[in-house]
Amino acid sequence: MQAHKGDVLRFTGRAVGSPEHRATVVEVLGANGEPPYRVRYEDGHETEIYPGPGCVTETPAGVAPARTDAPRHTV
Repeated sequence: MQAHKGDVLRFTGRAVGSPEHRATVVEVLGANGEPPYRVRYEDGHETEIYPGPGCVTETPAGVAPARTDAPRHTV
């Protein structure tokens, strides 16, 4: 997975009915856009993460997405 500052990481729920969570990448700590990432969740909480397989990277509209092996959507 690759992400860039400003991208939104969308985490799908692991169980039926689990809410989806979103976090904005505020800093890329790995090389070449790879994890770990410092992210800020919608409630303002910040943490470092290594996203798992249930994570999708979204690039803000007007920004060209980088090549990646993970699904990437423009919002």
